[in-house]
Amino acid sequence: MPNPLLQNFNTPFSTAPFSKIKNKHFKPAIEKGIALAKAEIDALVASKETPNFQNTIEALEFSGEKLDRITSIFFNLNSAETNKEIQKIAQEVSPLLAEFGNDITLNEALFSKIKQVYTKKEKLNLNTEQTSLLEKRYKSFSRNGANLNEQDKTILRKVDKELATLKLQFSENILAETQAYELHLTKKEELDGLPKAAIEAASQIAKQKEKEGWVFTLDFPSYYAIMTYSEHRHLREQMNKAYGKRSFQNNEQNNELNVLKIAKLRYQRARLLGYETHAHFVLEERMAETPEKVQSFLQDLLDKALPAAKREFTELQEFAKKDGVSDLQLWDASYYSEKLKKQRFNLDDELLKPYFQTDKVLKGAFKIAANLYDLHFELLQTVDTYHKDVQVYKVTDNEGNFIAIFYADFFPREGKRNGAWMTSYKGQWKKGDKNSRPHISIVCNFTKPTKTTPSLLTFREVTTLLHEFGHALHGMLANTTYPSLSGTSVYWDFVELPSQLLENWGYEQEALALFATHYQTDELIPQEYVQKIKESANFMEGMASIRQLSFGLLDLAWHGTNPTEISDVKAYEKKAFESTQLYPDVITSCQSTAFSHIFPGGYSSGYYSYKWAEVLDADAFEFFQEKGIFNKEVAQLFKDNILSKGGTDKPMTLYKKFRGKEPSVDALLKRAGLN
Repeated sequence: MPNPLLQNFNTPFSTAPFSKIKNKHFKPAIEKGIALAKAEIDALVASKETPNFQNTIEALEFSGEKLDRITSIFFNLNSAETNKEIQKIAQEVSPLLAEFGNDITLNEALFSKIKQVYTKKEKLNLNTEQTSLLEKRYKSFSRNGANLNEQDKTILRKVDKELATLKLQFSENILAETQAYELHLTKKEELDGLPKAAIEAASQIAKQKEKEGWVFTLDFPSYYAIMTYSEHRHLREQMNKAYGKRSFQNNEQNNELNVLKIAKLRYQRARLLGYETHAHFVLEERMAETPEKVQSFLQDLLDKALPAAKREFTELQEFAKKDGVSDLQLWDASYYSEKLKKQRFNLDDELLKPYFQTDKVLKGAFKIAANLYDLHFELLQTVDTYHKDVQVYKVTDNEGNFIAIFYADFFPREGKRNGAWMTSYKGQWKKGDKNSRPHISIVCNFTKPTKTTPSLLTFREVTTLLHEFGHALHGMLANTTYPSLSGTSVYWDFVELPSQLLENWGYEQEALALFATHYQTDELIPQEYVQKIKESANFMEGMASIRQLSFGLLDLAWHGTNPTEISDVKAYEKKAFESTQLYPDVITSCQSTAFSHIFPGGYSSGYYSYKWAEVLDADAFEFFQEKGIFNKEVAQLFKDNILSKGGTDKPMTLYKKFRGKEPSVDALLKRAGLN
């Protein structure tokens, strides 16, 4: 039987034929994809034609299409629906792919052709997108070893192969640790304070595991329920410590050595390429430009947020003391914050959750997209999925034109990593008269429906869904010629703008009226609740800002310095957290060993971008507020200059075309109540 991954997908909209793909198909398909891509590169290099933009830069851009499609399917499944066999294949193919990547960037003959085109760029009469592609392609070679001598190229290959393996191992260890833990409760009194839906979900998990009572896990909905509502402090402590020591235990899943190796290899790689540190290498291709600018940006926000955070922390301490807790700890944070919030605003998640049924919130996001960008979503039953929980939608515009395929995967399960993310199974590009449309997915971990209750979201989860849907819009509305400049292929500190911007609609009555109705009565969320949501938006904002800043500073500590002398991960992390430390340190917890964003993920030297994007999104949303949050003209400006443009121009140029000016930090400080 032929390998389905190597055939043209004879499916609706060329979607991935998941039901036909078996684990045994992946490695041969990836090996064949590499061979096909190599043949395309060899033909390009062997051509006797004088190198020009079309026969060199464009030809390279559209090479390896089959391999890209296969690897996107494989690595997306390795995050959302993995198993031991897939993880083993990932360990085998990642070094092959790293080697193939180096075969391209270290190919002297190929780089010579690119260089010939690059040196003539001023005379080529290229448009903005073509110029961006040429510069990106040249830099992808020059910044990744094309100018190195043979000895250093050999070292670079070795470093890249090792990094590919280490990053996979890091992720696998966290997944294993997350899924290994369970809090098994057998006494009803141990459930004091927990919401009915959380208890029912825990009962369901217990039944699945063939156990009596209730089982809570480290998957976010389960973890959150204990940390926010459990009246038993020892259970909150147990859960918090279990979460904090993931991959920081004396077992096979310990990531301390992986953290040190990754940091040191990245530093070695940066030095090899002529950069002071890994952060200097990364930030050269970011809006922030240098580690010094990032450090200054984070420190400036820290100076503004710290006084508010300290006041809030003192207030929380005093509040907890009234409940008999004189030593406020990390495992008390969510519990007492929620109680204080309820006292102050007469508002809590359990009051709001009935109005946020997951299906309705998703349909609300669709309505927001319709009002802003004229998009329409049709549920498809005929498209293959990799799991029964996944829903697939066809996206069209007002004229019925096909825009995208959209996958939604919302519930935790074994083999699915924690967190929330957007990804793609197929990119967008144009060739000739064909505009190949993208296949976009968002993956979250929300509370599963039970026999008596549908999946209901906390308000924080509502904003998470909107956040990932904002990324999805960036992918779905992509309209560029070249795949490597399409959709979310932008500077890393610009990519969070569409996602964080869309979160703002979750606070607005006009938007909430589209979807926030009670799951039992269909009653629209009361205006007083909406007002309280807005009033409480800045609740504990100082502490929330400090938390985000602490992660950015930790990232910079690992990647903006020479890490070669670091031997103790926990001690080094503790020092990095000194300026933001509010709660007493938990000796058994370590952030770095489970910091997926910066070690296996793509946020190394880039975690600051969440706060950076907040400046952009606050400024951008201020524009919408001035004109109306569903104003078509502003939406069209955002679509035309941000969402559809991808990485075809410099981010600040695109932003100014949308906004008419550079962003101001004032909008963020005003929104956060920190000015």
